[in-house]
Order: sequence, then structure tokens, then C-alpha cells
Amino acid sequence: MMKNFSKWIILQSEKKIAIWILILLAFFESSVFPIPPDLMLIPMILALREKAWFIAGVCTLASVSGGLAGYALGYYLFESFGEPLIEFYGYNDKLALFEEYYNRWGGWIVAAGGLTPLPYKLVTFSSGALALDPWVFLLSSILGRGLRFYILAALLWHFGPTIQRLFKGHYALVILLVLLALAGTFLAIGVL
Repeated sequence: MMKNFSKWIILQSEKKIAIWILILLAFFESSVFPIPPDLMLIPMILALREKAWFIAGVCTLASVSGGLAGYALGYYLFESFGEPLIEFYGYNDKLALFEEYYNRWGGWIVAAGGLTPLPYKLVTFSSGALALDPWVFLLSSILGRGLRFYILAALLWHFGPTIQRLFKGHYALVILLVLLALAGTFLAIGVL
């Protein structure tokens, strides 16, 4: 089912409503949905290279907004659902240690989680559950998600014609190459 949905998303990237679908996808991926917005972002930028920066900006804003929703879910639902599970398994001491580290390094964890292919929704929920300072969360989310989507846009803008030729019939390979290039860029600048 997810494979069919992924194909549907790619097909939508060429339609006039694509930006709205990207907004919804980026928002929900940051809080509850498993499909990353890159799946739609990449073909949209390849099709509209002159709007690469605008598309990356919209994706960043929607993703950070969804991250705030994920934060709220963690903040308001953790006591009801998470704490009883932690008590049941006897992880209270481990949670306290994790919370101490998270509150000390949380901004960097959020930025790294927003930048890498790790499930950002786990970072947003954890940040809310552990009551990370909301301003630290917001600024780190903007930094991490912004870097991710703008670096991706820059790579696609610069290498767009080459990628587009590969894109015909080799979508999975192109996505893999772009994500590897993105990871390589992060390693080169020392983020990972």
C-alpha cells in the first residue's frame, strides 16, 4: 500500500496542487506520517528548478510546523501513554538519565534529527515528552530542516539537468544518489 502511495505522490508532483500536497506531506511526516517529503520535493524541484528555493522554503515551514504538532503530541500525551509503559518496564532510572542528556544536548539532537534521514517525528515527540525548551526546539528545527531541504534544493538546482536525465525510469536510483550526495555533503562539512 505504501509503495502505491509513494507512486501516487510522485505523480502529483507535476500537478498544480503539488505545493499543497507537499505542505501536507511535510507537515504530517514531522509528527505522525512515515513517508518523507523528499519523495515529492525532489521531482518538484527537478520540474521547476527556477522555484527550487521557494519550494525548499515552503517544505521547511510546513515541516517545522508539523514538528511543533509532534512536540505538542509528546508534551500532552506522554504522561497518559508513555510514562505508564516506562514504569511497567522499569525504565524510570534510564528515562531520568536520558532526560538529563536530552535537556543538555537537545538542541543539537533536534537539529541533527531534522537534518538527517532519521525519523524526525521521533525527535519531535521526544522533545515534547521531555519538555525541551520550546524555543530551543523551534530554532533547532528551523536549522536542521532548513539545512536539509535547502542543501537538497541546491544539489538539485545545480545538478538538475544531469539528474533529470537519470530520472527517466530510474527514480529509486536517483533518490538514492541524491540522499547519498546529501549525506556526503553533511559529512564533508562535519555535521554528521
